[in-house]
Amino acid sequence: MREDLLHFIWKYKKLQLKGLQTTNGDTITIVSTGTHNYNEGPDFFNAQVKIGGQLWAGNVEIHLNASHWYAHNHEQDKNYNNVILHVVWEDDATVFRTDNSEIPTLVLKDYISTSVLQNYQQLFSTTKKVFINCEKDIASVDSFLFKNWLDRLYLERLEQKSILVLKLLKDSNNNWEQVLFLMLMKNFGSTINGDSFLNIANNVTYNVFKKVTNKQQQSESLLFGLAGLLQKQDITDTYYMELQKEYAFLQNKFELTINDEVAVAFFKLRPTNFPTIRLSQLSSLYVAHQTLFAKLMQAKNLSEIYAVCNVTASSYWDNHFTFAKESKKSKKKLTKSFVDLLVINTILPLRFCYAKYIGKDDNEAILEIITSLSKEKNSIIAGFTNLSVNVENAKEGQSILQLYKQYCVKNKCLQCAVGSSLLSRNS
Repeated sequence: MREDLLHFIWKYKKLQLKGLQTTNGDTITIVSTGTHNYNEGPDFFNAQVKIGGQLWAGNVEIHLNASHWYAHNHEQDKNYNNVILHVVWEDDATVFRTDNSEIPTLVLKDYISTSVLQNYQQLFSTTKKVFINCEKDIASVDSFLFKNWLDRLYLERLEQKSILVLKLLKDSNNNWEQVLFLMLMKNFGSTINGDSFLNIANNVTYNVFKKVTNKQQQSESLLFGLAGLLQKQDITDTYYMELQKEYAFLQNKFELTINDEVAVAFFKLRPTNFPTIRLSQLSSLYVAHQTLFAKLMQAKNLSEIYAVCNVTASSYWDNHFTFAKESKKSKKKLTKSFVDLLVINTILPLRFCYAKYIGKDDNEAILEIITSLSKEKNSIIAGFTNLSVNVENAKEGQSILQLYKQYCVKNKCLQCAVGSSLLSRNS
């Protein structure tokens, strides 16, 4: 038995509502269960309950054992003085407020149907579970309910990604263009070099970087120099030497220093993901669009975003992946799949936050764009697909990731629409 089941039973009134009584024999009528509180304080705020014919308005606290009231020191906390009903599974103690007045107690186990308990035990049974708790039943959940839940989960995921955006915004004194630069740097670095690229971006203000985006070579020299890629003295490659010279000038002009913590990696990366290629592509993006932030925030659809991101690394990289070592000639263009990741992880979360900041409702455009994207390919989405859950696009893919990471893994089944639906069957 878990306390979250008791929360679920109370919240959705999954109990026998007629004939409810306190442990002292007073009749109970639930008018309103109140608002579920997931933070500190009583579990449900602003409930309305008739006890012995008297209507009470206040808070409800829920415990497995009544004695947990004392284990959690609620008798010493004034925040619990407004508790009008103590809802428990086992009544093993009488509880009092700080003024020594007794709090009425409802023992839930006396009013629960066996079907609720059976559904709960089946949901959390570990027998042969290999992926998620509801893997045997998730495909049978009503499709309309499930799709609506996925829509809510995507917006929840955007809210979660907003945490980083808002932190960067605060650190940059509300400079949205710098936030975009920081986020693009992190995402151009992907998993291996993301943190290193972000450190590079933190070593130079966006205002300084903006001053060198009129020329590709200057822009590249700044990024390569801050990444520590221009420190070798034994390379006689003409372009490399030009970048060294340019960076020395910029370093002196803007008083730049290389952060010793920055260490970009090539190991375990495909050549197209080498930091040299990604930094050049990012440089090209800013050189091509002097108003990049505005264009990305105002793009009406996915096609316009693709048009903005239609850039390649500079011509030197047509036959190079690293300095001074020639390779087969090929244009190092930003691929559709890479741009899709930028849209998911950078552009849309930023648009979501920016729209709220300026008081604009951009959700329709955001949902249209994310729905136009193909779903990602990863083990989590594959796991749900194997359970006959149809994931149609990137919005649903992001929702599935949110579902798995924030609910399934954490066993928050009773806060999930799927788990709630399964638990409510035949009850």
